[in-house]
Amino acid sequence: MRDMISKAVSLGLGLAVAGKEQAEKLVDELVKRGEMSREESFAFVDDLLKKGEDAQRRVSDLVQERVQAFGDRTWATKEDIERLEQRIDMLIARLDAQHDLSAADPAGGKAEDADQP
Repeated sequence: MRDMISKAVSLGLGLAVAGKEQAEKLVDELVKRGEMSREESFAFVDDLLKKGEDAQRRVSDLVQERVQAFGDRTWATKEDIERLEQRIDMLIARLDAQHDLSAADPAGGKAEDADQP
């Protein structure tokens, strides 16, 4: 039972949420059941609290790291996207115009050369 509780706390569950009072209630129950002595209970509560604090610190460090990484990125603004969309539209129009010219002149623009000897 103690092992299961320790693992839960190590994963950031239990004391990270429940706090010292909940841990003491849990340990008191274990002492009442005879699963641990009063002396063991004090050490056990201290150990659980330390593990809970360590888990909170690791989570906090991880969140700070992710926020920092997120903030370091360069993101496109709405104006950047609109400007790119306008450029794409312009390029599509140019390609369409070139395609229309090629379709209108099947000789590929060499009609003048065909009449000359």
